[in-house]
Amino acid sequence: MHSVSRSLAALLLFSLASPAGAQSTAQAQKPPYGYSPERVERIRSHYIKYEFRIPMRDGVRLFTAVYVPVDASPTKRYPMLMMRTPYTVAPYGVDRYPGSLAPSEAFEKEGFIFVGQDVRGTHMSEGEFLNVRPHNPKKSGPKDVDESTDTYDTIDWLVKHVPNNNGRVGQWGISYPGFYTSAGAIDSHPALKAVSPQAPIADWFWDDMHRHGAFNLALAFNFFSVFGQPRPQPTDNEEWKPYDMGTPDAYDFFLDLGPLRNADAQHLKGQVAFWKDIVAHPNYDAYWQARNLLPHLKNIKAAVMTVGGWFDTEDLYGPLRTYAAIEKQNPGTTNTLIMGPWRHGGWQATEGSELGDAEFGFKTSETYQDLALEFFKSYLKDNKKPDLPEALVFETGANRWRRFESWPPKGVRETKLFFQPKGGLSLNKAPTATTETFAEYVSDPDKPVPYTAELTSGWSKNYMTEDQRFASRRPDVLVFETEPLTQDLTLAGPLEAELWVSTTGTDADWVVKLVDVNPGKQRGWKKEDEFSGKKNRGGQQTLVRGEPFRGRFRDSYSEPKPFKPGEVTKVHFTINDVFHTFQRGHRVMIQVQSSWFPFIDRNPQTFVPNIFEAKAEDFTRANHRVYMSAAHPSFVKVGVLPSDDE
Repeated sequence: MHSVSRSLAALLLFSLASPAGAQSTAQAQKPPYGYSPERVERIRSHYIKYEFRIPMRDGVRLFTAVYVPVDASPTKRYPMLMMRTPYTVAPYGVDRYPGSLAPSEAFEKEGFIFVGQDVRGTHMSEGEFLNVRPHNPKKSGPKDVDESTDTYDTIDWLVKHVPNNNGRVGQWGISYPGFYTSAGAIDSHPALKAVSPQAPIADWFWDDMHRHGAFNLALAFNFFSVFGQPRPQPTDNEEWKPYDMGTPDAYDFFLDLGPLRNADAQHLKGQVAFWKDIVAHPNYDAYWQARNLLPHLKNIKAAVMTVGGWFDTEDLYGPLRTYAAIEKQNPGTTNTLIMGPWRHGGWQATEGSELGDAEFGFKTSETYQDLALEFFKSYLKDNKKPDLPEALVFETGANRWRRFESWPPKGVRETKLFFQPKGGLSLNKAPTATTETFAEYVSDPDKPVPYTAELTSGWSKNYMTEDQRFASRRPDVLVFETEPLTQDLTLAGPLEAELWVSTTGTDADWVVKLVDVNPGKQRGWKKEDEFSGKKNRGGQQTLVRGEPFRGRFRDSYSEPKPFKPGEVTKVHFTINDVFHTFQRGHRVMIQVQSSWFPFIDRNPQTFVPNIFEAKAEDFTRANHRVYMSAAHPSFVKVGVLPSDDE
């Protein structure tokens, strides 16, 4: 998390609810989206603040801030809207108010009782904090607690003790608070009527910390160098001190770091307990498996509206898998998915009209904000089911919202994008070469492929829509592309990569990127547009989706194994969903590479039991091949949504 001015810290931490939403010192001088002095004044004049320490079943007390409308009375009762967070419900003190209470200002004008709670073991709450506390499905007594029981006990106390509430509670949260929202819905309290997990953490071997076992270095280091530090006693300290890298260039910082074994000695100094847990558990073992919330999302009685962003660098896996798990394990429960063209938390932190090198044509965040208010107002005030689709998803490329009865939508056709010799890419046409045909490149850990052209000391929020020409021009990035399309091509749902590869090393990462290539001459662009500042996007290679895979996990995430040098080997993995239209005249491009730095840590390319313990001499150059013959066809499987005239 980058530094923020103290005057805005409470707004950013309470309303956006994630370090990813914070800004650099320079950016913090500009008030964040949705903030205004008038909004702060309205909150202060229309809400009375209370602070409580709510007892849990094991005796631990959780600090809770409650904001009640001034006009609440026995004849005018309000529902409660709660967010539980590890990021602080500051500012502390009944005379101090945050700059935001809700997903949007419209909620504050509509009127709710707003509740914020420091979760167990954080800030002003008692108890021990555990990162992504495992859910306990077999509770036998009052000492068996998890986030589900803490949520239940909190709601039970609130409805009994907060005056002039109407007995209905909603819960929401972005990122980590999204995880607490999902967990709180399990074995729902009868008063919990509606929940909205937004960018929720689901499983940290695929969310945030890892991608198919590859370690998310830039995010994890920045996050845990300042978060989750030991806190023996409750504290009202509201300061957040970011780690100072001493450079605005994270690429150089992490390259200078050398092997990950140097991180603790050089920078963390033994102060970050969770880093030690990460190092001790490089594989998908019992530690990580216990932190997979998805199989426990059961007995959910509250209506659910899961929200996510197609360009969320931290938690794209979470909302997609949370929606699917709730749908499968809770028949009869109202379950809605909203996916928009947003970065992490962008549906609240930005207007959503553009992101990086992608433009969406209108303020897409307003659609979410209107639906979120309708969702909570219907269940908490009107006691009726709102007019929401099963899935409301934004179609990038075509820049429009679409409603579906399920996600992925019904009727998609399985299609394979086959790699062809000389950089070709074809739909459903497998390579025919009977001799081994391949493309190859040298992967050098000392010169890894950057994941972004942006200079940043944190992690880029815009890289997921970034023009990829900076990468495709490198000799260690393979490029495969179709001829210009003669008609629109819409891809919907998850992707699957199946690569036949070999390496001169004994370990390797494989990064697959789906890219939309504009025609050389951009449709509608005129020379005079230069004077208005409109960018000529002719030939732009816009990233649609990218996914890394740590090759050692090709057969098992729990039991890694080395590659045999020179042996042709299959690597198969799932890539997160897309909903994107490649317009006629555009090309579909696939890029393949073996580093994506420092978003993903460097693979030494020499197999070692634990990459976190790899030594400098383990990092070696290796020659990688990707095959495209009849015997070993490499491809990316996609789902094609037929057009209306098919």
